[in-house]
Amino acid sequence: MRKKCIAIIGGSNCTKEEARIAEEVGLLVAKKGAVVINGGLSGVMEHSSKGAKKGGGFVIGILPTADADDANKYVDVALPTGLGYARNVIVASADAVIAVGGSLGTLSEIAFALQRGAPVIGLGTWDIDKKRGGGKRVIKARNPKGAVEKVFRILDK
Repeated sequence: MRKKCIAIIGGSNCTKEEARIAEEVGLLVAKKGAVVINGGLSGVMEHSSKGAKKGGGFVIGILPTADADDANKYVDVALPTGLGYARNVIVASADAVIAVGGSLGTLSEIAFALQRGAPVIGLGTWDIDKKRGGGKRVIKARNPKGAVEKVFRILDK
């Protein structure tokens, strides 16, 4: 059976609280046996990668740069694209998305994920309701455990 792939997205510059949340999300996703996909660099990407490794998980970093050595030290497979911020590649590769904080780049990733029909769970991120999201929305979670439980509840249907 194919492993589920969960994109964990958010800012490359994050607060200490967002870093803590991202690390816990990565850990919990890994413990569920899923692969973590992210942009492979710093901030939420690095902290979710670190958490995944603590949980015995596997991390794929889809890098905006052309150099695999740019990946953070927790990435197992670095895929250098040279495409700049190839956000759509990240969310197009995932079964679901968990967004932690983030700025306009994260908003772009969320919008693309919703357009392609992937579930998006949000932790302190952009609020997109069904009216603005064309019938789709960011599903809010209160904490990392709740976010991961919601993702797998949706994917396991």
